Amino acid sequence: MTPQELLRIGELSRRSGVSAELLRAWERRYGLLSPARSAGGLRLYSLEDLERVQTMRQHLSAGLAAAEAARLAKAAGGETAHPQQAAVSDPHIVRMSLSEALERFDEPAAQAVLDRAIASMTLDAVLAELVLPYLQELGTRWARGEVSIAQEHFASSVLRGRLLGVARGWGLGSGGLALLACLPGELHDLGLIAFGLALRARGWRIVYLGPDTPIETLDSASRILDPRLVVFSSVSKKRVRPAAGELRRLAARHQLAVGGVAAKAVELESLGVLTLVGDPVSEAERVAALV
Repeated sequence: MTPQELLRIGELSRRSGVSAELLRAWERRYGLLSPARSAGGLRLYSLEDLERVQTMRQHLSAGLAAAEAARLAKAAGGETAHPQQAAVSDPHIVRMSLSEALERFDEPAAQAVLDRAIASMTLDAVLAELVLPYLQELGTRWARGEVSIAQEHFASSVLRGRLLGVARGWGLGSGGLALLACLPGELHDLGLIAFGLALRARGWRIVYLGPDTPIETLDSASRILDPRLVVFSSVSKKRVRPAAGELRRLAARHQLAVGGVAAKAVELESLGVLTLVGDPVSEAERVAALV
């Protein structure tokens, strides 16, 4: 192979649509890639490596485990796709894979499912078709006693960490600024993080204060930042009444929105706030159009 046909890992990543970190992991774990070495010690990849990566992505999207996908990609020499590749667009299969991994406390397998989803789907699709429906199913199954508290906590922890990883740098840019926080006492913030990510995808900048945020903390931050939008969230309507007076003062200075079950609290009717009662992605689309 001529030097012009050898690829550095950044170019391999660009052509294949797979991150350099994941390419290195596939090389290390499964021997998928066979790089040559330059005189300076750089790894250089061939077009055959590129074909194997593309074929592995097809197998993964069809629902195969990573080890099996790598084995088939190496055996086929990158020439054929798995006959089940039509499953690429089936979010139900992806959710099942994610659910199975999380329920057996297999964080690496869950991360691999998320890797594939993020590599092949838009952020809106990852949120609306994978993460949010899975969380809804998880809550329903927990209420029925089909998953344990430990499994629910583990799943929430893995997904929260991954979403915050995707959120890295969401305060950059020049778009409108949204200040996000959970009402005092509220610890469930996955829906709010998803809303922030969807709003970021629409050009907004995000400052996130996290769960259980005192109103006075949010008030102080809002005076410093002067955000275009302030968003509170809670899964309980009961958290609104103790904060109603302070929320009223915030609403007098900023456009205020409340999401989660708290958006249905009657105390909000006189405050002139935006109530976000739909899913985080569709509400981010509505807010981006309104504010």
